Formats: sequence, C-alpha cells, structure tokens
Amino acid sequence: MTAAAVLDLSPGAGLVLDGREWTVERREPHLGRVQLVKDDGTRERMTFRFLANHPQCRPSSRTSSAGADRGRQRKASEDLKAGRLELTELRMAHLLEVATGFRSGDPFRPGPGEPRAEYDPARTTLTERRYAKVAELAALDPQHARPLGLGSVGYRTLIRWENARRRFGLVGCADDRWLRRSGGTRTVSEEVWEAVLAVREETKRMAKVSMRTKDRMIRQYVREEFGPETKVPSYDTLRRLWQEWFGPGGARQRYARSADLPESEGHVLVHRPGQVVALDTTVLPVMVREHVFGDPVKMHLTLALDVCTHSLVAFRLTLVSDTSVDVAMVLRDVTMPLPMRADWGEDLEWPYPGLPAAVVAEFAGHAVAGLPFFIPETVTTDHGSVYRNHHLVGVERVLGCQVLPERVLRPTDKAAVERAFGVISQLLFEHLVGYTGVDVADRGADPATDSVLTADQLEHLIATWSVGVWQKRKLGEYAPAWDPDGSHSPNSLFATSFAQTGFAMDIPSPELFYELLPAHYVRIDKRRGVKIRGLWYDDTDVLRDYRGELSTRGGKHKGKWLIRRDPRDRRQVFFQDPISHAWHPLPWTGMPRAGQMPAFGDARASALLAKAATAGLKPKSDTELLPVLLELIGSNIPVSKWPTQLKKSQRTEHARETHQVKAAQADRPPSTPAPAPPPAPAPAGEETAMVLSWPGRARQTQEAVAGEPRRRREAVRPAPVPPPELGHSFRARSVFVLPEDDLEEDRGGPDDAG
Repeated sequence: MTAAAVLDLSPGAGLVLDGREWTVERREPHLGRVQLVKDDGTRERMTFRFLANHPQCRPSSRTSSAGADRGRQRKASEDLKAGRLELTELRMAHLLEVATGFRSGDPFRPGPGEPRAEYDPARTTLTERRYAKVAELAALDPQHARPLGLGSVGYRTLIRWENARRRFGLVGCADDRWLRRSGGTRTVSEEVWEAVLAVREETKRMAKVSMRTKDRMIRQYVREEFGPETKVPSYDTLRRLWQEWFGPGGARQRYARSADLPESEGHVLVHRPGQVVALDTTVLPVMVREHVFGDPVKMHLTLALDVCTHSLVAFRLTLVSDTSVDVAMVLRDVTMPLPMRADWGEDLEWPYPGLPAAVVAEFAGHAVAGLPFFIPETVTTDHGSVYRNHHLVGVERVLGCQVLPERVLRPTDKAAVERAFGVISQLLFEHLVGYTGVDVADRGADPATDSVLTADQLEHLIATWSVGVWQKRKLGEYAPAWDPDGSHSPNSLFATSFAQTGFAMDIPSPELFYELLPAHYVRIDKRRGVKIRGLWYDDTDVLRDYRGELSTRGGKHKGKWLIRRDPRDRRQVFFQDPISHAWHPLPWTGMPRAGQMPAFGDARASALLAKAATAGLKPKSDTELLPVLLELIGSNIPVSKWPTQLKKSQRTEHARETHQVKAAQADRPPSTPAPAPPPAPAPAGEETAMVLSWPGRARQTQEAVAGEPRRRREAVRPAPVPPPELGHSFRARSVFVLPEDDLEEDRGGPDDAG
C-alpha cells in the first residue's frame, strides 16, 4: 500500500481548501479543531475530521516539505532502474532492523539469529540501535559500501531515511540522485523504439540468438520501415538499452518463454487474518438474465477467501470471463470496508468487539457492514493469464502484497477456496431457480428458461448471504488448531484476532482506483492530445499547460507523462495533474458533443481499428471513426441486425460490454463525473428480466451520430436570416414620397428643348 499523504496542521502551515489558500493560525487539540486565516483576515474554525476527509484539501506547496514535487508527478518504485531497486530494498532492511530488530520488519518471520543483541527492542533503545547501525556500516569496506549506497552514513542520515520511509514507503529509501528531475533528453527515437519492440517479439518465438543478430534485425527493420536515412544508435547503446528494458537474457529460450515457478519453502502456518488470501474464478452454476436483451447467460464468480478465518472478504461477478482489471478491483475491495446497503438491517452492521462501529464508520465515511477488511500480505492464485501479467505485478506493488501462484498440479495449495465454491453451491445456488448442477449430466431439462434473476439481483443476493449467513455460520473441520472442539465462525475468529495480534485499520483513499489501472507512459501532442492504444484523448482545460511539453519525470520513463486506462470503458482515460496531483478524465476526441455516447471497451476499440484498417480508412481525426464505431455497436438496424437475428455470441458480447461499463462506473470514485449515467435500477419486487433494452441502446447511438453532423453544419453555415413581414416596407417609409432620381428624369435635359 502506498503511504498516505500527511496533512500538516501545525501553526503557520499552509492549506489549500477548495482552491483557496489558508494558514493555520492556532491549533486546539483538546477540542479537535484548528483556526484558519486567509490573507484578507477572514478566520474560520474547522475540525480535524472535516479537513482529513475533505476531498479538496491538500497541503500548500509554499510551506509543505513536499513542495519539491510541485510541477512533477509523484515518484514511485517503478521508476527505479535495474539494480537501484535492490539497493533501496537493502536500505529499507537496515532501517527495519533498527526500528523493529528484524530485517523483514515482522517479528513473526524472523531471520537466522534475529534479533541480534545490539538490535533487540526489548533490551535497547531506538537511539542505541541507531548508533549500533552507524558503527556497523562504518566498519564495512569503503570499496564495498560506496557502490551499495551505504558509505558515510551517520546518525542524522538514518533519521532522514526513516522519516522518508514512513512517508513514502519503499521509494522514500531511494537516493534522490537516482530519480533526479529529467531535462527532457531523449534516449532513442520513436522509430528505434518501435524496431526494438518488434525485434523483441520476433526473437521470443525464435531460437536464441546473439545481440549482434538482434542489432542487425533492428537496423533492418528501421531501414525497411522508415527509410535508410533514419539514424540508429550504435551497437553498444542498443545493447545497454536491451539489457535495461528486457534484462541480460542469460536464461534458456525455453524457460524465458514460460513463467518461472516459485520455489517451495515448506508448509506455511497461517495464524492471522490477511496473511494468505486465496483467489480463484469459476463459472457460476446459475443461469441469470442479462439486462440488455434479457437472454439467459452464465457468469463467472471471482472469490477472495481469507485462509485464516475463512471469511468471504470480496467477490465479483463478470459476464463471460474476468480480466486483470477485475482481479485488481477484487483486491481493492479486500482493502476497503463494505458499505451498508439500503435494505440491510442493524444485524448486518460491523459487529466486532474492540473496535466500535462508530469509529469504523467515522474513518470510512459511511456505515460499514460486518465483513473483514485488511491489506493482504500474500495472494494465492492459479496460473491463469489474468493472474500472471505485468498489470497485476504493478497492482501487487501498489497494494504492498505478494501474488504467489500455486505449484503446478498442486490444487491443494488453495484447497480452501476450492472447497468454498462447493459449500456455497450447496447452501445457496442449489436453492435458486436456474441452477445448472455440477456438470452437464446432472443438468435440468431447461435451466435457461427457468432463470428469472438478473445479474444485479444475484450480486445483491450473494452480498447479503455472505454477510448475513456465511460470516455467522459455524465452522466444522475448519475450526482453529488452538480450539478444535470449540464453536467458531468467521466472525468469531476475526474478533479473536483483535486480542491476539490487534487490527491495523488502514482504509485506502478513493484515488487508489486510478493507481490500480493499467499505466501508459506517453507524450502529449500539441494539437491532438495523447494517443492510447490507437485512440486519441484530449481535454483543452486539463492539458492546456502541458501540450508539447516533456514531463519532468526521471528514471526509466524520462520525459513521458503517466496516463491511466480502464480497459472496460474506453470513452475516457485519466491524467494526474502534476501541480495538484488530482486525477482528471480525458474524453475520447471521437465522441459527439451532443447526446450520449454508447459505451465500449478494449475489445470494441480493437475491432474498430481493425475494421478501419481493412477498409483502408486513414482518418485525419478520431471523429471520422465515429460512424464506424456506431455501425459496430448497432446504430444501423437492418434485418440482419435485429435482436432476433443476431447470434447468441453477438448478443452476449453487447451485454458484456454494457456490464463492464457499469462495473467501471461503480468502481470509480464519486468525484469523477461519469460520461453517461448508469441505467435506472429495477423496481423493488421485480424478479424477472423481461425488458429488452437493445432498441434503447441502438436509439442512443442513432441520436449520437445524428447530433454530430447537425452540430458540424451549424458550425459551418451561418444561421439564415428570416424574411421581413408583409407590409414592412409600407410601415418603414411614406408611400407619398417619390424618389429623387425619378424627379430629375421628368424635368428633362437641355437636349429636350428643341
């Protein structure tokens, strides 16, 4: 988990509240409030709670020590180059040994001989341990200590490192010179960058070749694709870039293509909540009605189970299959308290002793249901593609947990969650209409026709059952080892952990949603904005001061800007302002300005670009892609596009797209405006999904595509002037006045006399 920002409320500190700057004049801790004053002398008294929970309150860079970050995006551990991350982790291990006596920071996982006598917290003070660490580092060989970044470490240096570690986490232990401000120097051109990536993909499927061969292939790609006049760096530069981006490449080609299997370290004894969370996905054995066409479909259930208490800490329903973003949102749900729903009673509220419900609700900002939440330490999964990818590795670093796949052909590594699926089927799914059984042989005559529940209704039913039944159900063979004959439930086991290990209530901020999305490091074009996976996104107000400018980010992504993309909703991407560090949506430039734009995800965007390329369309702007997209979604409805003529897979694809967008809007923080409001919920008591909403979605696309040409015509052609009313000329002047030209003609000229 990334370290939360600390709000300085000491006298003289500056605050920015709703865009206006205030200064803390006096602090009253016994009353829980401070007195703020503005430059014009206006004074206001505000409570600590109001300022800590206000979304538009941040420290002023004029007085905050974080003012050095003004004008640049926050640094992260991903910015550290190869080798620097290991040195940073080494520094952090020394600091944790000084603070706790253990290099891992966890007294329950001691290393060999830990704690050492000079670092034992029970027999030494913090000052003594710091001086002992200074003496230990001073005794190192200077030739070895200097490359490790541990040379000339004094007492005040340890204090400075410790303060940075508590504030920024792992990246706070890094040397500032490793992530110095970038001057915008380019390492390689875009052409060479594209060639390196193309050669990388090609050599992954080939037999292992040398770097000289890769250098020849890179130069051949640049020469044939961009012309012989394009400059290519030297062999040494390309070799260093290859090692920096893809590693030294010393592994065998067969093993480089496959994921490395983790080594077993023996049996792990789980003794506290959050130590191990088992995560798995299975096909839901209940047919439900999707809300677009009303067809019966099968959904996938992703479940997160705490191995210690067997609590269902999070779950998610996805149509067709889940993605890495859905898994990331499940892990986010594990860390956040579950809000109470409208029809839940007091018996489902936070019940655990030792931490009153009012305290949890005060920090969360809403009433909290009786479901545990914590920061997971280890997440056990299978070897599915959604669990083993670069995006989930980044999510792992953000949350501070470790995703550990099970051993090959060892399903017992996550037997708890496998067994939980079977128990949930027996206790809940078997009682629902539309139950399909465990396999095809045990399936009913027609479960698709019997299905009546919608996806939203089933999600609400599972959530209510988890909090009201599963968490209070007595455990049988899963009773704790210290009381095998006792009567325990997931709630009672979690409550017992309060007395044994305590509870660290760490509620993440809403901005965690953006940090879990896939990241893109791009440059901002002067005219068109940013390009993310073939589509352009822009906002005049947000990107006004950054067009054509290089980012001050240093390290591996020097000169580039960080953009976050939600694969479930490609109508917008998210940009973090380097001044206020607030996230802003950047809409797709092809969206019409009038009406509402139908939602589409990554799959629809890929189909759009593929169809445009097949048709030979080379658009000057993304607005020319809008008719192609609307045609794919279903704006034109010939006979072949009628809902009754569409294939089942096509209807399921449209339903999945709408379901993903609804999930993306629900996960997004409330402060971010959604481009299209979600559909209205079903009326209370309605149990069937008989409303066919495909005509409404098609009508929405028709209105969008019809409104855009109308706006263009009005922008080009001037508004026509209405004709004058009848009799306007008679009312404007007298009818008895003759024109002067006519009088001169009647008088005649000199030639008329004869």
